[in-house]
Amino acid sequence: MQQLKRTRAQESREAIQRLYIAMRHLFIRGSYKPLGVSGEAMIEALQALQPEIYGSINDPEQVELDGLLYIFERLPQGIEECRYVRLISREGFEDSSFSPIIPAKRRRNCYRIDEEQMFVEMTRGRSDIYDILTHLTFMYIEAEKIRNNSLNHRGEKKREWLRLEEIVLKEEEKEEGFNKDVAYTYLSTLLGRTYNDTLDACERFSKSPKVNSIFHITYWLGRLSMQEEFEKNDREISFSSALREKIGHHIHGELWAQNIKLFLQNQKLLDRPIHIISANLHSVMNSLYGFAALNGHKKATSLEQLARTLSAAKGESLRKKVEQFALKNGMHQLDDTSGTNISVQIFDTKKIKANSLPPEIKINAAYIKKEQPVIIVMDYAFGEQAYETMDELLKPYDFEDKKIGINVVSIAIMGKAGILKGGKGDIMIPNAHVFEGISDNYPFENDFTVKEFEGNGLNVLGGPMITVLGTSLQNRDVFRYFLKSSWQAIGLEMEGANYQKAIQAASKIRKSISSEVILRYAYYASDNPLETGKTLASGSLGMDGVKPTYLITEKILNRILKPK
Repeated sequence: MQQLKRTRAQESREAIQRLYIAMRHLFIRGSYKPLGVSGEAMIEALQALQPEIYGSINDPEQVELDGLLYIFERLPQGIEECRYVRLISREGFEDSSFSPIIPAKRRRNCYRIDEEQMFVEMTRGRSDIYDILTHLTFMYIEAEKIRNNSLNHRGEKKREWLRLEEIVLKEEEKEEGFNKDVAYTYLSTLLGRTYNDTLDACERFSKSPKVNSIFHITYWLGRLSMQEEFEKNDREISFSSALREKIGHHIHGELWAQNIKLFLQNQKLLDRPIHIISANLHSVMNSLYGFAALNGHKKATSLEQLARTLSAAKGESLRKKVEQFALKNGMHQLDDTSGTNISVQIFDTKKIKANSLPPEIKINAAYIKKEQPVIIVMDYAFGEQAYETMDELLKPYDFEDKKIGINVVSIAIMGKAGILKGGKGDIMIPNAHVFEGISDNYPFENDFTVKEFEGNGLNVLGGPMITVLGTSLQNRDVFRYFLKSSWQAIGLEMEGANYQKAIQAASKIRKSISSEVILRYAYYASDNPLETGKTLASGSLGMDGVKPTYLITEKILNRILKPK
């Protein structure tokens, strides 16, 4: 019988499954060595997958610089110096003398225990653990390239490596300067890249907060790799017993939701109609209070102009002014203490003045006076954490042996997503969420339509969204399958199906919220993984994200403040 040849997409999906099985096994086991047998299995699977975000991962000499910057913005500063990395739960280190290290683009507390060990808090569920393990695996792959590029055919350190040691020593001790052109030349050899590539990477690393220089990172990755190769000082990743016991039990999500409901009760807001929004913590606040706070700022004549003024690099003092005004006029902010790293804003709409809103925001003053709805804005969740937090938030509030139901009228999800046919800043309006790799799918009736977002200079797509297991484990073959197959997916993200799973359970099965709850999903494109140079590793949206963010915010608020 003739065997059917597997497609590249099928091979990639198999590699993703192998990675997840390996990571789950190692998590249960408690520890592993990245270059041991188990670690090598993860490396082989990641190299077989060739994720877009990790670029030239399979090139034997070229170090992937965009990928390295991407992961180091999401890993604690100094992790490249640590031989031992331990993933922990919330275990009391926040009350210790250790100063938390918070990565530039991932909210998690990390602690440098000593010169060789880093502890990293994992309180956002399995997705967070899988995410960091793939980043670490990629880091070790690139470290091996640096070691190989730093040694000659006899296994001796090259002159460029010895010069790099001197440069890093001067950099650390802030001694006299060094000739940067010469330094870039040495570094380009060790990275297997051109001089121009190296110069560009140095500039990008230097501009990123909480990330060490590329000289420093290259030296320490190569140094630890050499020590493991020649001195048998193995690197190791481990998981605390508390983390293994707590994962999957909603420990942090339950505490987070209870804190919100307790606050609502204390403020006498719990019995009001409630509208939940999952979004950033600036667009709703700025849209409701920005005009009044800035009191006719000359550049703020429309909502978009207001948003661009506040989003500009020099807008920090204005943003602070808006926040202070909002806190005095009906907004409450609950900074997270539960470990979820999801802060919450609560808006009492009866305190919003109609004459202080931007012209784009419509309000029915009589309706607001009568119904007095409350808006809860929760910051972005991460992957599976979306299910945990939404599931707990929609449960009845337990108070004095009573279960108090919550009158949730609408739930709006505004998120960033990868688009499969379009560009950064375009908008996606889904009609279903499909879990990658399994048969679970969640069709729903979206209160938003494609048509209402058209005519604003942005490309707008409608159709199914794929909820992926991790953005760092995707490649073009998988993307093309989702786009070209009968799924006809428009984009991919990590939370949609998790949110919808919790919402359907609460509204259809548990009956803890109304089965008529209104759902509004809209995403704006943060990247196009099918186009070279437009992946997540290519950089942030910047000002390109302002227009779609505030357009979606405008549509959400108008539905709440002036319902049909």
